[in-house]
Amino acid sequence: MREPARTFEDLLVWQKAHQFVLKVYRLTGVFPKYEIYGLSSQFRRAAVSIAANIAEGFRKQSKADKIRFLNIAQGSVEECRYYLILTRDLGYAEISETKLILQEVSKLLVAYLRGIQNSDS
Repeated sequence: MREPARTFEDLLVWQKAHQFVLKVYRLTGVFPKYEIYGLSSQFRRAAVSIAANIAEGFRKQSKADKIRFLNIAQGSVEECRYYLILTRDLGYAEISETKLILQEVSKLLVAYLRGIQNSDS
């Protein structure tokens, strides 16, 4: 059995979400310059929201608060799924690798959320 996480940085779901953020920053770096205040900004903000809400929820004391922040992170995952589709359809970049990381984050987030929902505390 794994040792309990002491900080949000110990969470595998946060580590993968952080990797996704870094990937999104690199991906949006090749977007056309006129997208800097459009898709690039929105995409980056949504990606950061995933990792930030996992981190913020980590320290919340009540189960309901933890779940609320993880639900917000899930919403940001879905927002990023759309931005990946838009990136592909606009022909801005190849998305397959970034999409795989997001799928992994999504699965880990669901598992983490289930674990919290099923816990005694």
